[in-house]
Order: sequence, then structure tokens, then C-alpha cells
Amino acid sequence: MFNLLWGILFVVVNFGLFLLCYRLFGKKGLYAWVGVATVIANIQVAKTIAMPLDIVMTLGNTMYVTLYMTSDLLNERYGRKEARNAVWFGFFTLLMTTVIMQMALVFKPQGDPIFQTSLETIFGLMPRLALGSLAAYFISQFLDVRLYSWIRKYYSTSRQLWIRSNGSTMISSFVDTLIFCTIAFAGRFDMQVWIEILLTTYVVKFLLTGAGTPILYIARSFKFAEEEEPALKDTDSRSIS
Repeated sequence: MFNLLWGILFVVVNFGLFLLCYRLFGKKGLYAWVGVATVIANIQVAKTIAMPLDIVMTLGNTMYVTLYMTSDLLNERYGRKEARNAVWFGFFTLLMTTVIMQMALVFKPQGDPIFQTSLETIFGLMPRLALGSLAAYFISQFLDVRLYSWIRKYYSTSRQLWIRSNGSTMISSFVDTLIFCTIAFAGRFDMQVWIEILLTTYVVKFLLTGAGTPILYIARSFKFAEEEEPALKDTDSRSIS
């Protein structure tokens, strides 16, 4: 029960920080969130926890869902090109972190090796996790951007944001979960545990996607002066001419 209650607080804090990052830094904040979230999610996913009813799941699901929220928000407010750029940025961030940390582990430590051991514990699994995450992230995020744009053709009103976001995310997150669990965990756990992780991970993402919908509506309502300036300048130039 502790993990469930703590998990609820964990989700609230993650979503709150997502909103705060966007409120404080605008579009740049969304790019920053993508960079941080891709790294944190792949560190968290190495930890498995037990929920009530002995359900086994991995951490990182909340961060992954915020990545879909970010790409959907970028797509909604700034267009498909910005959403695709953010996906590439996240892909590069994860790749860069993996390469740098694998090189850092090669250095011979001086003195107490506890820190080296801790780093190896955290980042030693990262090549396999990163391979699974890179493949899953690359495929599912671009799928999400494409699906969001496609759904928007049929459900384009402001109130239908939840259809665009949930529809694209729930499909692409299943693809993400299937690819990642296959590459990262196949052979590491027996089949029953692997299937349990696959199903619980997707169910959690499904629920978190629904819970994140009000957050998207709040984020979309934010106004930024620097984003309104070009429109004002364009209006002034037309009035002068």
C-alpha cells in the first residue's frame, strides 16, 4: 500500500514539475524536459517495484508518459515540425548520455571503489536498456507525432484535445512498451514475469495518459509574451502599410 500511495504523490510531483517547467521557460522548457526526462526514465526503469495484488512493474512510466505529453503539446501549440525536432533532441540526449557514461566507467577509480561500483550498478545495464529505449523511443515517438496529426484532421476543435492526445499516446505507448520490454527484459526474467511487466507497464501508461489529460489542457492555456510579439509586429506592419 505504501508504494501505491507514494506512487500517487510521485505522479502529482512529476506532472507539477512538467507544468512548472513549461510555465517558467515556455517552449525551451519543453525541450529541456525532453532531454532530462529521457535520461531519468532510463535510469528509473532499472528498478522494479511491487504494487498491491503483487503486481510487478518498473519505474520510469510516469516520465515516459510526460514525454508523450510534451510532444503532443508541442504538436498542438507549435506544429508537427517542432514535435519532430523534440523527438530528435530526446534521441540525441539519450544516445549522448549512454556514450559518455560508458566511457566514464572505463576510468580506473582512485581510493574507495564504492562510487565506481554504484555507477556500474546504475549505468552498467544502460547499453541494453538504452538500445531498447532508443529503438522504442524513436519508433513510438515519431508514431505518436504522426498519429496526433492524423487524428487532428478529424477531431480538430479545442475541446477535442483529449481525443487527439489519448488516441495517439495510447497506441504509440503500447508500441513503445512492446519494443522496449522485448529488447531490455527478454531473457532477463522468465516469461511469466516478462508478460506481467509488459502488461502492467502498459496499463500504468494507459492510466497515466488519462490522468495527464487535464495537465495538457492547463499547459495549453498558458500565454507567453514572446510568442505573441511576432503576431503583434505583423499586425502593426499591416496597419502602417
